[in-house]
Amino acid sequence: MGRSAKTAVIVDDDEFFRMALRTILTNTLGFSDVLEAETFDQANALLSEKHIDLAVFDSTMPGMAGLGSLKQVRDRYPHLCLVVAAVSKRREDILLALQAGVNGYIPKNIGLKEFSSALTQILGGMVYVPASIANPSIAGSADQIPIAELEVAATLTPRQKDVLTLVVKGNSNKEIAKELGLGEGTVKVHLASLFRTLGVHTRSAAAAKGAVIVWENARSLH
Repeated sequence: MGRSAKTAVIVDDDEFFRMALRTILTNTLGFSDVLEAETFDQANALLSEKHIDLAVFDSTMPGMAGLGSLKQVRDRYPHLCLVVAAVSKRREDILLALQAGVNGYIPKNIGLKEFSSALTQILGGMVYVPASIANPSIAGSADQIPIAELEVAATLTPRQKDVLTLVVKGNSNKEIAKELGLGEGTVKVHLASLFRTLGVHTRSAAAAKGAVIVWENARSLH
């Protein structure tokens, strides 16, 4: 029998934010157990002790050495749905979080309904970021994109970029095959190649790392 109960951890030192997010997770998104941590060390302890499905981190937690600290979490727990909820909407902060392998970056100043919708999209397999980076027309210049991602993007074929774009959107192999007019076997071959190129082992990690590449590719077309 599969595991149906879902557990989340909220990592934030703001008691009122934790209270609001707990309500969303339990009442709207159906999480059966919602844990809380006020420091990065407390969060790491919970992650090591329990099976956590979703972790929502503030970007400036006590014990964190910047957003880069989240890469440690991603490396240790590759299947964890990892989300940043932060006040900052600076493009460089969002890109740092994506580089670390998060599945989404949600601004804290959006409404509860919008926050819930963003989490729903992330849990459905999409990578969520604010419009300031997702919309190529208002995105920053190419020199703000990490060099490593630009180098990887340059090695991808047009078809690989098409597949990666749909992975970032949360499409299944069957949906990708239908959208691109390919066989599912061909899609799997492209995905295996993308995993090697991106240096990842899971679909969620590919989506998170690919988000930067996809949006930079879209920006370059405008």
